[in-house]
Amino acid sequence: MQTLGYYDGHYDEIDRMTIPMNDRVHWFGDGVYDAGPARHYQIFALDEHVDRFYRSADKLDIRMPMEKEDLKALLREMVCKLDADSQFVYYQVTRGAGPRTHTFSEGPAKLWIMLTPQTMADGRTPIQLITAEDTRFFHCDIKTLNLIPSVMASERAKQAGCGECVLYRPGGRVTECAHSNVSILQDGALYTAPTDNLILPGITRAHLIRACETLGIPVHEEAFSLDALYAADEILVTSSSKLCVRADRIDGKTAGGRDPETFEKIRRFMLDEFLEMTEPWGKTI
Repeated sequence: MQTLGYYDGHYDEIDRMTIPMNDRVHWFGDGVYDAGPARHYQIFALDEHVDRFYRSADKLDIRMPMEKEDLKALLREMVCKLDADSQFVYYQVTRGAGPRTHTFSEGPAKLWIMLTPQTMADGRTPIQLITAEDTRFFHCDIKTLNLIPSVMASERAKQAGCGECVLYRPGGRVTECAHSNVSILQDGALYTAPTDNLILPGITRAHLIRACETLGIPVHEEAFSLDALYAADEILVTSSSKLCVRADRIDGKTAGGRDPETFEKIRRFMLDEFLEMTEPWGKTI
């Protein structure tokens, strides 16, 4: 198969899947999601992503339709059904289906899964960035389906010919990107925003921190400003789809590029970890 979709126990190619009109996702975006890469049919950092998935659901009082281990087994089974061994594995849960009313529906949540071919980039090519004031809601720590602000910021970046949009709050505190985390290198140390309610605690961000600690690079989990971003030795963008890349321009001006040795150590470490954790052990159903 080239792609594979799943909804509430039903499987098919993605473009043949149908979703009931009364699923609450259509009316309210009432759900949460998570996602990550797979290589050689091995899903990278699966335990961490599934843990965050269930945490997000718990914060919204969504009753999951299966236990964690059952979901992980289902995902491992499904990735083996695709022809491509490098994939992006996306899964979401909505509160369920029922008449449109703001109060919760009865019954368990509805699980969605989408598998598509995707090869992980090696992070060698830098990207460009723009900035925009962060006007999203104040529960950024939940990986909710309500992504309109992020969609609009991503489109602005695309129209500007950039790979991401860095968001900041009034007063200039940098939070994260539209669909990534952003960190900086300054004087040989990593600075990354704290995991409060203003950012999503990225799985790849956690791997970035562990990589720096292993490499002996000091880590500071503290807020930093737009001025610090512009003046940083390097700007690092991390996500489950791109791992770790650096930015060389922001808001049309040259940025970073002053500590390539440290960036390369981090990039190589994270890529090697990904390659090692997704080594093949045999395709099984």
